[in-house]
Amino acid sequence: MSEDVILETRGLTKEFKGFVAVQDVSLKIRRGSIHALIGPNGAGKTTCFNLLTKFLEPTAGQILYNGTDITSEQPAEIARRGIIRSFQISAVFPHLTVLENVRIGLQRAMGNSFHFWKSERVLGSLDAKAMQLLESVDLGTFAQSVTVELPYGRKRALEIATTLAMEPELMLLDEPTAGMGHEDVDRVKALIKKVSANRTILMVEHNMGVVSDICDTISVLQRGSVLAEGPYAEVSKNPGVIEAYMGTVH
Repeated sequence: MSEDVILETRGLTKEFKGFVAVQDVSLKIRRGSIHALIGPNGAGKTTCFNLLTKFLEPTAGQILYNGTDITSEQPAEIARRGIIRSFQISAVFPHLTVLENVRIGLQRAMGNSFHFWKSERVLGSLDAKAMQLLESVDLGTFAQSVTVELPYGRKRALEIATTLAMEPELMLLDEPTAGMGHEDVDRVKALIKKVSANRTILMVEHNMGVVSDICDTISVLQRGSVLAEGPYAEVSKNPGVIEAYMGTVH
């Protein structure tokens, strides 16, 4: 396996009682790249994510990470390897402050998860690192804000910060700009580009403007199979892709 491939799937397949949601999907995600999975609703993108993070067991096929077969590993083992997923619905604690949310992510990375009962003095030792992460996603001024009060786009930025706190080698972003207005989309797009330094990002995304601007490689899924793959300029001209997908998003 090539050195520059961080994640590979071989013939990945998932059936649900006779319905094939993902069929013979073989992907190679290059280290240090931003790689997008796109396709119409029901194409199998989220199922692929669930297979990669082992929220679902594949019916057939293999998943290799850094050359190691991880197909049989549990979600916690996958996360420990550095594959961290950010969910489509903001996965943050709404009634904690922005800083406290990131601190929890840092605790998990250190292996002392969710020690709410620890003294502020002990937890306070994580504050400098938490603030550094918040600054990196332009949330420094929101550190003491209660998360529930954040605008939607800022919540997604916080979710990325808490994901970064887990020190991912590979970040899986599930529709990071879903439901956002133009200003928030632009902010989160710039943020993804910024945090992609020194790590690999695999994302499911519907917004073609985001995909065309920041993604190195695009895999187009249709009915659970890979229809096309390559850079946006190439994929967007593929007649099969235009028929299946591109024509429906403009």
